[in-house]
Amino acid sequence: MHTSVSIDIAQPKEVVWQAICDIEHANNMISAILAIEVLHRPKAGIIGLKWRETRKMFGKEATEVMWITEAEENQYYSTRAENHGAVYISRLALAEIPAPPSGATPESGSITQLTMSFNTESPTRLGKILTTCMGFLMNSSMKKMLYQDLEDIKKHLEQP
Repeated sequence: MHTSVSIDIAQPKEVVWQAICDIEHANNMISAILAIEVLHRPKAGIIGLKWRETRKMFGKEATEVMWITEAEENQYYSTRAENHGAVYISRLALAEIPAPPSGATPESGSITQLTMSFNTESPTRLGKILTTCMGFLMNSSMKKMLYQDLEDIKKHLEQP
């Protein structure tokens, strides 16, 4: 299953990057995240950052251990989680977009498009079949959840 959503945020890329890289305090920004526990912090950069995240999903609490596998500063980072034989890959990517027409420019003067994508992979044949079947049913729900996370980030960053 693969899904992706985007939102425009009236802030420069660097501000959005700082916010999405503050994993330790993500529960203060994203309403579905109930708790964060950092398990490993790299000496430099964010690649290798590992944490335990508890969030509300489909009306229940779910906890996953996640880690950042690749990143390019102010551009994107990818995370990985593994559970019940499935591999979950998420990616947060930033892109500057052209400012709106004159007179409609946000106070910050910059607009950043934040895109969140989510991909589920399964190494087993049965897992691939189940992922294909369930992915079709869950794609809409997953898209809503991802979009809510982006809405929360936007609200946090655009508040006065």
